[in-house]
Amino acid sequence: MTFEVPKYRLKDLVDKPTYFTGGHRLCAGCAAGSMARQVTMAFNKPTMIFNSTGCLEVASTIYPFSAWEVPWLHVAFENSAAVASGVEAAIKAMTRKGTYTAGKTDIVVFGGDGGTYDIGIQAISGAFERGHDLLYILYDNGAYMNTGIQRSGGTPFSASTTTSPAGSVIPGKSQFRKPITDIMIAHRIPFVATAAPAYPADLVAKVRAGLDVEGPAFMHIDASCNRGQRFDPAKSIEYVKMAVETCLHPLYTVIEGEYKLSRPSERIAKDPSRKIPLVEFLKKEGRWRHLFRPTERTDLIEKFQAEVDKRWEELLAKTGF
Repeated sequence: MTFEVPKYRLKDLVDKPTYFTGGHRLCAGCAAGSMARQVTMAFNKPTMIFNSTGCLEVASTIYPFSAWEVPWLHVAFENSAAVASGVEAAIKAMTRKGTYTAGKTDIVVFGGDGGTYDIGIQAISGAFERGHDLLYILYDNGAYMNTGIQRSGGTPFSASTTTSPAGSVIPGKSQFRKPITDIMIAHRIPFVATAAPAYPADLVAKVRAGLDVEGPAFMHIDASCNRGQRFDPAKSIEYVKMAVETCLHPLYTVIEGEYKLSRPSERIAKDPSRKIPLVEFLKKEGRWRHLFRPTERTDLIEKFQAEVDKRWEELLAKTGF
């Protein structure tokens, strides 16, 4: 490995400035707001943000106000990575000519699951293939929440959405979630990581690492939506943590092709008794209410658990556990 993720502790974040302010219009309990605030704690040089259409975009920049205290640009669902690529290339060209004097500028792209798993994946793949120096952050809330809670490629198995409603014939989404992190790793970019706002020191450290590496970087951050996932807004961060502890969203890094578990998931790997059964998580959120009413759909729960276990075991093998 040519570089490592910096080491942060919670107390190290206390005095770090944040460039995402209060007063935005995100829903109470929305984990995307916590995620955005934590991401900006990693900024330490000129930074530009490119935000594809989605909850974070529309709720943080209702004209004429903005919650962002760094240069920020909204672009369409499908082209955030392409626009960021163009700006990154322009900065390099202007720097060579001496017309851009701000020095190294960090490029951050935010996209939701709809703008990443589905609509925007072509532009992301192109940016990574060309080797642009930027950090793409997928904040994943499991559906097209901004436009009416429609299913996306990131919607988990058997979850009920407005376009995969739980009914008597089809009990929620019938497909498993697209392995988006594996897809990005397959581009052989220098840095890929998963994170969650329930573990802020880990998240901030990974953002800084992704910005410092030369070339493309990708982060997959779980950011729950209490409105679409149907739970008490006060439980948002608690349920993000449960997603990690069930191994539905394990935390790890892939640096120059080398896999390494992050501490919360490493503890589970060393002591499997720490792993929470998936059924305990499914019971918490209304999008899976149909799996328990009127009777428990043990067949679907076991099928879901088996897939989570399979992906977890594959990850363990890659990390050497």
